[in-house]
Amino acid sequence: MASPKKDAGFLTQDQREKLRIAVQNAETLSLASPRSPTGGSTSALLQQYEQQMLEQKRATAAAASAAGAGRGGGGGGGGTKHVRRTHSGRTIKVKKDGAGGKGTWGKLIDTDADACLDRNDPNYDSGEEPYELVEAPVSTPLEVYKRSVVPIIEEYFSNGDVKLAASDLKELGYDDFHRYFVKKLVSMAMDRHDKEKEMASVLLSSLYGNVISSAQIRLGFVLLLEAVDDLAVDIPDVVDVLALFIARAVVDDILPPAFLSKAKLNLSESSKGLQVVQIAEKSYLSAPHHAELIERRWGGSTHITVEEVKKRIADLLKEYIKNGDTAEACRCIRELAVPFFHHEVVKRALTLGMESPAAEALIVKLLKEASEECLISSSQMMKGFARVAESLDDLILDIPSAKSEFQLLVSKAISEGWLDSSYVHSGANGSVEDDEHEKLARYKREAVSIIHEYFLSDDTTEVIRSLKEVGYPEYNPIFIKKLITIALDRKNREKEMASVLLSSLSMELFSTEDIAKGFIMLLESAEDTALDILDASDELGLFLARAVIDDVLAPLNLDEISSKLPPDCSGAETLNMARSLASARHAGERLLRCWGGGTGWAVEDAKDKITKLLEEYESGGDVGEACNCIRELDMPFFNHEVVKKALVMAMEKKNERTLSLLQECFGEGIITINQMTKGFSRVRDGLEDLALDIPDAKEKFLSYVEHAKKGGWLLPSFAAA
Repeated sequence: MASPKKDAGFLTQDQREKLRIAVQNAETLSLASPRSPTGGSTSALLQQYEQQMLEQKRATAAAASAAGAGRGGGGGGGGTKHVRRTHSGRTIKVKKDGAGGKGTWGKLIDTDADACLDRNDPNYDSGEEPYELVEAPVSTPLEVYKRSVVPIIEEYFSNGDVKLAASDLKELGYDDFHRYFVKKLVSMAMDRHDKEKEMASVLLSSLYGNVISSAQIRLGFVLLLEAVDDLAVDIPDVVDVLALFIARAVVDDILPPAFLSKAKLNLSESSKGLQVVQIAEKSYLSAPHHAELIERRWGGSTHITVEEVKKRIADLLKEYIKNGDTAEACRCIRELAVPFFHHEVVKRALTLGMESPAAEALIVKLLKEASEECLISSSQMMKGFARVAESLDDLILDIPSAKSEFQLLVSKAISEGWLDSSYVHSGANGSVEDDEHEKLARYKREAVSIIHEYFLSDDTTEVIRSLKEVGYPEYNPIFIKKLITIALDRKNREKEMASVLLSSLSMELFSTEDIAKGFIMLLESAEDTALDILDASDELGLFLARAVIDDVLAPLNLDEISSKLPPDCSGAETLNMARSLASARHAGERLLRCWGGGTGWAVEDAKDKITKLLEEYESGGDVGEACNCIRELDMPFFNHEVVKKALVMAMEKKNERTLSLLQECFGEGIITINQMTKGFSRVRDGLEDLALDIPDAKEKFLSYVEHAKKGGWLLPSFAAA
């Protein structure tokens, strides 16, 4: 056997270097692994590896020697197998390549990978399995938004705090995703009670404009219409409920009426979404007094007249001045449920503050609180201030310091942030300094507000009063254009109301020139209007023809309008159509019912009701009851029929009692002088036919004319012959 010295030098320098690196790696593994056979130092491990390598060399040499002896001797037993002992004295077989056995280090530079990955090995550690990269889903901003709005809606349904919901939605950001909030809010409300449905409508109305844009509201309802078929699986009555939500949105002015006609173009005939639009259009928005019915459907606020609203505003402000409870005053304003009329609250509050200096601090506190709670919008606040500014000349008669007081209120409101800084007030003369463009823009905003309120209240007297208060008679044609443009995009009820208002304005406020200029502006922009309202040209033709029938315009005015239109104007075709409609046979009767007469009754039904009420009155009925019946017909544009039938009945019955009814109706403002004149004209034109049954018809008619002129309920210029 070789001497130890010789054995120690058996390894080459290169082998020793490799061995040193392997030992360092092995030491690192041994310190980290619980299966390490030893925790020795590097030098001890080096000696063990050297010993192992020497034994491997000896075994190789012995095997080679035995093999040579076997081949040379020609027989005998096989070569002696080299064995080795462990430190415990146990004899083990040497594995191929010197890998060793159990409890040994294994072969040189062995990572022990096979042993570690054998799941049947008692020493198997799952932590040493190769790492496997698993793809984890990443949430998109839209998914995050959709998840985030659910708790906002749930919390709102539980506490009813509109301000908190608005704040949470603003903090969430993603303004372009708000359509999904609209969809989720309505979807969740549809599956709940009427309370939540009403709350959802109120929240949408409150968020409109300030938090959620009109485009996002519209797109949200488009998403709902597209999802109706899926929603029907969980909500059986989804078609009717969603139709009511859409109708409510139109009534609340957060969806334009044109939304329905445009939505139908993108929905298939077999979809439930189309059914929703049709129900909203025909069952809800076409019904008489639909606004009031829709607002009360889920137990919401009751529709009240403008005068009643004003009275309630005055009462709540007086009560507030007494008790100083701002929270209670805000609650009362919210319960009025007339966000479009909050400018009246601002106007009356400011006037009250100027009348009573002691109340000024309370008024400022209330308006500031209402603004911060988003109860009164910025536009309504500015509108209220503007209305006070315009009436300062009248207020000075009762409050000499009104201008200076108002200037101080404006400065304080702007500095405290509850009046937009774009509101510019001049302290020199107490009036709002606007250039021509700003003045026109402000008038248009006022006009739109007046028209919207009229479509809700049907109060022509209030419109006339508001227009007089606004002033700017030079802009009367613009009001005509706005009135008809808005009506074109609404239902037949509003179209009929627009024609009735036009007739009232022509008698009391607007000149024929104003109305003609308004129609010229409409005809000049007809091509642009048709982009948004497909049947605008035909409907505008009906408005023109109806204006001729109602004596708002004379046929000659149509020629004047035609001469002022630009060459190749598309409105010329509309004007020609209006001429044809107005000159057709029975044009008057046809055009009077072209939009259903405001109530949807046929003209024959209206005539029958008028005949019955006159017969009942003539046989001894009460004049007050008869006046109420005429008022309840709700067809002021058709009151000339009442006049005609009353005159004919007086001739037939030889009893002038019906003339007293006509005088009473005129005195109460039920029948206007225009309708009265039109009724007399119709009787005059039919005298020849009447004379066949009533020989003295002409004489009686002349006496009736004189009687009416003396009583002041027929124009003195009326020609009886």
